Order: sequence, then structure tokens, then C-alpha cells
Amino acid sequence: MNGWRLTGLLSLALAAMSLALAASHAWDVEGIRLVIRATARTSLVLFVMAFTASAMVDLIPSEATRWQRRNRRYLGVSFAVSHFVHLAAILSLALADNSLFWKLTNISTIVLAGTAYLFIAAMTATSFDRTAAWLGPRRWRLLHLVGSWYIWISFAVAVGKRVPLDRFYWPMAVLLLAAAAVRLLAMARRNDRRAAVGTTP
Repeated sequence: MNGWRLTGLLSLALAAMSLALAASHAWDVEGIRLVIRATARTSLVLFVMAFTASAMVDLIPSEATRWQRRNRRYLGVSFAVSHFVHLAAILSLALADNSLFWKLTNISTIVLAGTAYLFIAAMTATSFDRTAAWLGPRRWRLLHLVGSWYIWISFAVAVGKRVPLDRFYWPMAVLLLAAAAVRLLAMARRNDRRAAVGTTP
């Protein structure tokens, strides 16, 4: 499964999962919270797959990592679908139980997450050939570099503050740290190769 077909399949699976979770609790507040938690996890996994795609094929070249890099765009758009379903569930919670919503969040979190969503929207909008060409290669690379690291930071903050409260978040924290380590290690190796080429007589 590759390309937009992969995005379509993942999007259908995400929609089916969210509807099933909400329906399992008769569409009440607990059902909405199940959708929020589930889509947080699917978003994290899909983000990490897109975030590390190029680095993984540099560090561990294989058929699996080449597939990952080949489908980086489509994994990234699937992440956006998952995270906008996550946002829809959060807004549903705010409407269903506003007092609970404000117990679980605050203005600073909303600003941090809101900025991440602006990056997600911009990066998704420029994930198509025509819009990427309109933006230009240099600005496209800058947007996706800054945006991806900002989204990583927003995940790190959201997961990090929950780690002391629930050990279930430890694997998510480890996954985020590993993703950053993979990106930084691949970047260091690429810089070493460039330096070696530059010093070759």
C-alpha cells in the first residue's frame, strides 16, 4: 500500500475507530474522551513515522525504511487527518462538558497546541505538488523543518506533563525521544559526510 491509497485507507480506519469508540459509550463524555486518547496515540505514531522517514533510511537502509521514506508525504497527511479528528473530539468535549474541558487544559496549552495546528494545516496544504511548487523549494524546506520540530515540541510538552501521572505515557515519551535522537544522529552523519567530501583533495 503506497501513496494516496495509503492515506485513504488510514483515514477510513481512523474514522471507523473514532466512531466505534464514541458509539461504545453512547456518544457521551467518556466516549469522547476515549476518542481523544486514541487519536492522540495514532497521531503520535503517524507523526513519528513521517518525522523520521529520511533519517531512518540514512541510518538503517532497508526495504521497510525505503517504503517509509517513499510514503513520508502520505504518512504526514494521515497524521494531519488523525490530529484534526483529535481536535474535533476536543471541541466536542468542550461543548459537552465545558467545566471538565477547562479542568483538563489551560490557555498556555491552547496557544501551544493552536500554533502546532497552524503548522499542521500549512504543511498539509503544501503536501501537494502544485502548492509545493508555488511555495518554492527553500521556503518549503524551511516550513517543514521548523513545523516538524515545533510539532515534536508540542507532543513532548503534552506527553511530558502526563508522564509523572500515568506510567502508560512512558512508552510515548520514549518514542518521542528516540525520534529526536534518530533525526539528530542522521543530521550529524550527513554533516560528517559533507565535511569529509569538502576536505578530500
